[in-house]
Amino acid sequence: MTKLSVNVNKIATLRNSRGGNVPNLLQVVSDIEDFGAQGITIHPRPDERHIKYEDARQLGKTVTTELNMEGNPIDKFIDLVLEVAPTQVTLVPDSVTAITSNAGWDTITHQDFLREVIGTFKARNIRTSIFVDPDVSMVNGAAKTGVDRIELYTEHYAKNYEDGNKQAIQSFIDAAKAAHELGLGINAGHDLSLNNIKYFKENIPNLLEVSIGHALICESLYLGLENVINMYLHRLR
Repeated sequence: MTKLSVNVNKIATLRNSRGGNVPNLLQVVSDIEDFGAQGITIHPRPDERHIKYEDARQLGKTVTTELNMEGNPIDKFIDLVLEVAPTQVTLVPDSVTAITSNAGWDTITHQDFLREVIGTFKARNIRTSIFVDPDVSMVNGAAKTGVDRIELYTEHYAKNYEDGNKQAIQSFIDAAKAAHELGLGINAGHDLSLNNIKYFKENIPNLLEVSIGHALICESLYLGLENVINMYLHRLR
């Protein structure tokens, strides 16, 4: 079975919008694990606008499944990863001001840099992954960095699937096959949802893990909304 790692950035965003500790991030993470998720993903950014660095430290001590930390390997992030020692670190080339991740690495241009950073993490027995576009040349470049896995950036697939263009998955199939032949594990993430995940899973060979946050939290709001409203009505009768 492909593992589900739940990205909890949005839970932290909701908490931060009011201050205090509601919702309680640690409790939500514990519940998500109890509900069956096989991993937790966080993406702490330098401005700490959702996941705070202290959140990462606490989750490193409390997550019982697998903790995946995503981020651009600036010095501050590298230091945090080495301190927390998560199960996996996923390197993402997003700028400091990026709202969300929007591209994979150019693994050829940045190969030496990536190899050095990955070596630092692997020396601490932290599994490493690189965020890449579905481009075989970028997969080939990733393999030369010594990385353990790639994470396919799936926004292009998700947008095309919504528009009815299922053929857009072909580049992801090709990239996954190339990765497997090179001995790389395959993860995927970004805009995967209940609507498009089944088709993706059925067509991508050797898919080890998906990381899903925004869609999963939005779907949880809608699918749980009726139940919560009725609970309020019951108490107000």
